[in-house]
Amino acid sequence: MPDSQEDLQTTPLDSLHRELGAKMVPFAGYDMPVQYPAGILKEHLHTRESASLFDVSHMGQAFLMGDEAIEAFETLVPGDYQVMAEGKTRYTVLLNDQGGILDDLMATRIAGGLYLVVNAACKDQDFAHIEAGTAGKANLEILTDRALLALQGPKAGDVLARLAPETEDMKFMNFREVNIQGHECFVTRSGYTGEDGFEISVPSKDAEAFAKLLLSQPEVEPAGLGSRDSLRLEAGLCLYGHDITTETTPIEGDIKWVVNKRRREEGGFPGAAIILDQLANGTERLRVGILPDGRAPAREGTEIQDTNGNTIGTITSGGFGPSVGGPVAMGYVATAFAEPGTAINLIVRGKPLAAKVVKMPFTDKSYKT
Repeated sequence: MPDSQEDLQTTPLDSLHRELGAKMVPFAGYDMPVQYPAGILKEHLHTRESASLFDVSHMGQAFLMGDEAIEAFETLVPGDYQVMAEGKTRYTVLLNDQGGILDDLMATRIAGGLYLVVNAACKDQDFAHIEAGTAGKANLEILTDRALLALQGPKAGDVLARLAPETEDMKFMNFREVNIQGHECFVTRSGYTGEDGFEISVPSKDAEAFAKLLLSQPEVEPAGLGSRDSLRLEAGLCLYGHDITTETTPIEGDIKWVVNKRRREEGGFPGAAIILDQLANGTERLRVGILPDGRAPAREGTEIQDTNGNTIGTITSGGFGPSVGGPVAMGYVATAFAEPGTAINLIVRGKPLAAKVVKMPFTDKSYKT
């Protein structure tokens, strides 16, 4: 994290955020909007009911191109991209040799290679890792001149179809290059909220005009990092560096579906022996959803105990769920306690708070499948 405000980078929408009255905070080396005057609660609920616009331009975008780009990329991740059609997007993870997660990312099959979107905090090391791991077989082109906007909510599809009718038939995790009123966009029907929506890459020079176009639509309001976090928590989605790290495998993290069928049969990715053994024989701990009793939220780092007072795990994400109307959390527990309905205690301010393990997500997802 930078040492001072002066060290922070800004996105192409920085002036617009300030014009809209955003509260700005340091995040992943950038000055980013955490909320607007409406506040996190209203931004969250508006996203669930209508459509919100998030600036995610701090994330890293790149092309990985070349005749051997797909095969080379597969040596770094457990996903199957060779069988995937052009215009399809798949969530995956970069792995270390112990099966730990270096980062999670989106990779889209395009003509001649892949379009990648990686997390802001990890993007420099991710790109260095990908470049080193595919050297001589693919060319990594980091896209430094593009912004990324996320239009999220059940009315996002109506909004974008009004501006670009060719997006109306897009399904979840599909990608298309679209000219939206003069703006050359990469459009992926995806997001981080559990709602239908799109992530839209646009040239940096066009970002403010494009954002204003979206915000001019009656359904759309701006939203910041605060509601983005509460939305993804309710949706049971992992935050890298918290719910998944280099110390967790995809199997422990309950995202075993990232290890696609062919890769389970063939291996050939970092940590494959460990991960395939865990798939066959289980793990000592698992990421689970947790519903605390009462109103007190259990934050990251909260100790989890069984009903006899034995430590069995730790909360990795927790807070108030506006759509749920109470606190929600996720964390790791010993596998024996991972069954939904299991009674547990959370140690909040030194006192045990009753809770139970539940199946995620905490709210229904509305992806267009």
